[in-house]
Amino acid sequence: MQPRKTSPAKPAVRVIKKYPNRRLYDTDTSTYITLADVKQLVMDAERFVVRDAKSNEDLTRSILLQIILEEEAGGAPMFTEAVLGNIIRFYGHAMQGFMGSYLEKNVQVFTDIQTKMAEQSRGASPEMWAQFMNLQPPAMQGAMGTYVEQSRAMLTQMQEQLHKQTEQMFGAFGVKR
Repeated sequence: MQPRKTSPAKPAVRVIKKYPNRRLYDTDTSTYITLADVKQLVMDAERFVVRDAKSNEDLTRSILLQIILEEEAGGAPMFTEAVLGNIIRFYGHAMQGFMGSYLEKNVQVFTDIQTKMAEQSRGASPEMWAQFMNLQPPAMQGAMGTYVEQSRAMLTQMQEQLHKQTEQMFGAFGVKR
């Protein structure tokens, strides 16, 4: 994949076209690219959209899911069968919207924690890294404690929203609790 050419005329969101022959065309670099190249765009936090070349339908989600599928099949899966089964069970369930939001917020909190740890470790000497590695369990406990607390707060907030919506729905039908 060629590096992105930057010019003021380029759109803020990179457009990838998917053709019926399953090839992906990067309109920014005027080249055909692979799923690995799209994965690199994700890793580089590039904003992009994948569109069907004929219908202009947004295919971004399906391409991202395809990348996840390849990563999961690649030998070191992130999700266990139990987790995947539980995720599938939420489709069509009343809590589907809440679960999607909950997972999205949790991943964002985890990413924020990871970013903060990376920023704090910049410029660390080999001696400092050795000390960090010796203290890893307490340091990780602190980071994970923050993550768990934020996750708990988000879940509580979602439960409160669900409770409020349920009361509003019952109120619309004249049912009081």
